[in-house]
Amino acid sequence: MRTLILGGARSGKSALAERLAGAHADVVYLATAQPLDGEMDARIAHHRARRPAAWGCVEEPIALADALRAHVAPQRCVLVDCLTLWLSNLLGANDPSLFHRERSALLEAVPALPGTVLFVSNEVGLGVVPMGELSRRFVDEAGRLHQALGEVCERVAFVAAGLPLVLKGPAL
Repeated sequence: MRTLILGGARSGKSALAERLAGAHADVVYLATAQPLDGEMDARIAHHRARRPAAWGCVEEPIALADALRAHVAPQRCVLVDCLTLWLSNLLGANDPSLFHRERSALLEAVPALPGTVLFVSNEVGLGVVPMGELSRRFVDEAGRLHQALGEVCERVAFVAAGLPLVLKGPAL
């Protein structure tokens, strides 16, 4: 089953994904963050400290579809945290075609992935329209990505105040 977990910053979405992954014996955490500054270093360290030592970890900031195909398996759970950091990595890359290539590759790969895949992503479309061009593009592309994944994932949940609301699929 593929599950998309959406929520705002500090909503509890990653904690929910980690709880769901914890029900599996074989887990791979697929991290998209890049430690580009001290604050992000601290966030990454916090996430690492929360995860069980037995979980595998793959860091892939760009080639998400390739990493998923390499690490999914019928009895494995792969937790992707997070899609919006991945999106930022793509939009900030020097190659303008990278975004479209990698987004297409992900959306093509997802329906055929075996096992359990949990996608964590920030819902950023609930606030005001951003002022800057890149910020508006980010919000637009995140919304489009979430809609496309919402179509192909069997379950979609929205998390607020640590409480999940299932929008599509079986209850949690």
